[in-house]
Amino acid sequence: MTTRIVIARHGNTFTKEQTPLRVGARTDLPLVETERGTNVGKYLKMRSFIPSVVFAAPLKRTTETARLAIAALDRDIALKSDTRFTEIDYGPDEAKTEDEVIARIGQDAMDAWNREAVVPEGWNVSVEGIIQAWKEFADEVERDYHNKTVLVVSSNGIIRFAPHLTGDFAKFAEEFDIKVGTGGVCVLEKEDGDLFWSVKEWGVKPKDKLAALNLNNAS
Repeated sequence: MTTRIVIARHGNTFTKEQTPLRVGARTDLPLVETERGTNVGKYLKMRSFIPSVVFAAPLKRTTETARLAIAALDRDIALKSDTRFTEIDYGPDEAKTEDEVIARIGQDAMDAWNREAVVPEGWNVSVEGIIQAWKEFADEVERDYHNKTVLVVSSNGIIRFAPHLTGDFAKFAEEFDIKVGTGGVCVLEKEDGDLFWSVKEWGVKPKDKLAALNLNNAS
C-alpha cells in the first residue's frame, strides 16, 4: 500500500511589473494571482491524487494557495495550519532584491544555497530543525493517513529540505534542482515496508501538464 505526500509551493506574490524580493517568514504577502493555486488542485484531480487533508503554513501566500487548490479539487477537504512549514527567516536579506542579497553574501554562497541548501551566513535557519520537522511530519502521515494522500503547501526555503526523507539528500541534489518554482508540485511516496520515501515527481509545473492533457484531448 502507498502513502503519499504531495508538496506544493505557493503562488506568486509579485506581478511581472514588480521587482521580486526575498520574502521570508517575517514578510506576509498575499498572492497576486490565483492561477497557480487553482492549477495545483486541477493537477491533483487529474492525477487522482485526492488529499485526505491539506496542511499549509500560516502565511497568506501559503494559506491562499491551499484554499485555491481545495476549491479546484471540488471536495470537502480540511485545511490545517502548521507552523512547521512556515518559510525560513532570511535575516538581513529579508525583503531585499536578489542583487542586494548577492552583493552581501556573494554568488558562490547563493549557488551553494540553490544547489545544496547550504545556508548563507546571517540567515536565521536551523537546518537540523527543518529536517527533523519533515521527518516527524512524515511519521505522522504514515501513522494517521496510512495508504492515503496528504497535501502540504509551503515555501521554497522549507521545501528544498524535504528530500532528506529519501535518506540520501546529497544524491538527490546531484540529480535534481532542489529549488521549486512558484506553484510547483512534488510527489513523495512510501510503500509499506520501505525505510525511506521515494520522490516520484519534483518541481512539476501543473500548467504544463494540464496544457498537454488538453492538447491530447483535442487531437
